[in-house]
Amino acid sequence: MARSTTYLELSQEGDGAHKFYEVTVDGTVVSVRYGRIGADGQTTVSSFPTEVKARAAAAKKVGEKVRKGYATAVQGARAARPVTRRQVSSAPSTARSTAPVLWRLRTGSAAFGIHIDQDRCWVGNQAGDVYSLSHGGEVLARYSLPDGVKCLVADDFWIYAGCDDGTVYDLSSKLPFGAYTIAPDVDIFWLDIHEGVLNVSDARGGLTVIDHEDEHQWSRKSQGQHGWMVRADARGVYHGHGAGVTAYAQNGTGELWHTPTRGGVLFGWQEDDSVYAGTARHVVQRLAKSTGEVVADYRCDTSVYSCATAPGGAYVFAGDSSSSVYCFDAAGNRLWKLGTGSGSALSMQYLDERLYMVTTDGSLVCIDASDAAIAAAQQGTVPVARDVKSAAALPAYTPVSSVSALATVSAAPAGGIVVECVQTGSRMRVHVVSDGYDPRWNVQFPRGMREPGARYVVDGLHTSAGGFYRVRGEIRRLV
Repeated sequence: MARSTTYLELSQEGDGAHKFYEVTVDGTVVSVRYGRIGADGQTTVSSFPTEVKARAAAAKKVGEKVRKGYATAVQGARAARPVTRRQVSSAPSTARSTAPVLWRLRTGSAAFGIHIDQDRCWVGNQAGDVYSLSHGGEVLARYSLPDGVKCLVADDFWIYAGCDDGTVYDLSSKLPFGAYTIAPDVDIFWLDIHEGVLNVSDARGGLTVIDHEDEHQWSRKSQGQHGWMVRADARGVYHGHGAGVTAYAQNGTGELWHTPTRGGVLFGWQEDDSVYAGTARHVVQRLAKSTGEVVADYRCDTSVYSCATAPGGAYVFAGDSSSSVYCFDAAGNRLWKLGTGSGSALSMQYLDERLYMVTTDGSLVCIDASDAAIAAAQQGTVPVARDVKSAAALPAYTPVSSVSALATVSAAPAGGIVVECVQTGSRMRVHVVSDGYDPRWNVQFPRGMREPGARYVVDGLHTSAGGFYRVRGEIRRLV
């Protein structure tokens, strides 16, 4: 029989969906291509014993998507989601010495996403690759996401990757899944999550807040453009943009304060009582969260692309556009400046006397920031940096995009917790069925897996301060 292709799209402003799904049948082979409208997307290929079975499988896939609201469309008729890839230049360092790099992983594409915790190091690049490593530089896992990674953020146990396709993926279990979907007209610049609430800053200087149910809560437009900073805590949301830093009440009731900065904000960091804004005019400025007052300045030699602190702000680190990394004391005195050896640091984080950076050449770099190592580096003695292999043999986990892609079980295993999709008014909620949990509380659960009456088994649930449950571990379909 002749080759046939069915092309579908789902593009709804209210839900933030802006996706396509294409199924091609060629003899006994079924190819499925899916992703953000305007992008190439991802492709999966399956073979079947007969053409009849291949066409039946294709029809089933198309039917599943149509029931979720997809409709036939003409490819290219809709504009692609606006995506701004950060354009940065990186000059050679003017520092006399190079930082003591212990190891580096070359990811192959410019990287902005980094998260470091007590267990692992995470890096995500513009090709959609995410790697998880030990602190010693061993690659433990890798993920392949449909689009470039804007940033990696943590919220307690959970790790999220915000991507250019408008989806924020939960990477906390073996298989990633889309936890939040951002409206297609939002050109995402940066993200932060606090207690399940997603905060999104964008190209126009806008700020959008989405709750744990993936539902829009409130939006604001700050005074400047290009919101490369958003940080959040229980007290407020701190939005850095071209005209400074603006703090808003967490519940969206209004602006708390606005402070102009020396140059547009290019990066932001936070401690309990302060936010740190790295600016285009060569400085990191520390602002008090309570009032917005500028408490200290940390002067660099060129534009600041990234910054971070030691706990409590005891030390402040900065990366500039000339491939240098700096360290200051809390008062603003420069302690040292060294070359990175790997381009300019686009994001960074400090943990246990080590400074981790992702750079313009796509490297995750681990620097020994101990006093002894820095003193030796200033005298020209540095360790031989170990190049970490990317562990190409490891499987690359891709997001679960449909219910049919989930593993199934006929009964909940020991310790497993059963949740059920329940229609509540016009919304599809997920509640806990197993004993020991409040059945009235909602479970944060992927929208794409919510089907009326469907039941799932999860490894664990965590109680969040906002009065909802979060999934820990694998999600399986109960059939």
